[in-house]
Amino acid sequence: MDTLENLYRQIIMDHYKNPRHKGLVDDPLYVTKHIKNPSCGDDITIQSLVREDIVEDVRHDGRGCSICCSSASVLASLMIGKTEHEAMTLTENYLNMITGKPFDQARDLEDALAYQGVTKFPARMKCATIAWQAFGATLNKKAGETDEQ
Repeated sequence: MDTLENLYRQIIMDHYKNPRHKGLVDDPLYVTKHIKNPSCGDDITIQSLVREDIVEDVRHDGRGCSICCSSASVLASLMIGKTEHEAMTLTENYLNMITGKPFDQARDLEDALAYQGVTKFPARMKCATIAWQAFGATLNKKAGETDEQ
């Protein structure tokens, strides 16, 4: 195993075993999106709080594989403090990376680059993208809105 691959594996396992920003809040200012993948059992809920165009908080909770749960933790850590536009651009860039489309490596994906290898495993793409899709959906909703998918 090469050094970079080992580093990426360590990042994924660290966020899986020690998730950041885990746990939902009962606050009407947050937008909530729940997505469940019936084919593999991944079940994730993402909450975001955006005020004055700044992502102030991102929360997550759910069950799933290490890729699903750790990517939610990485997502939350990465998005806090970004403008809404920056957050949407990063989300689109990440989704492009996972699905094998051209993406901007210079953009601040930070620990999210650890999931780049998922493109080799099509069955795991949904695991790596479910939290990011939910987060993107929260940016397109108003505070207090929730829904399930």
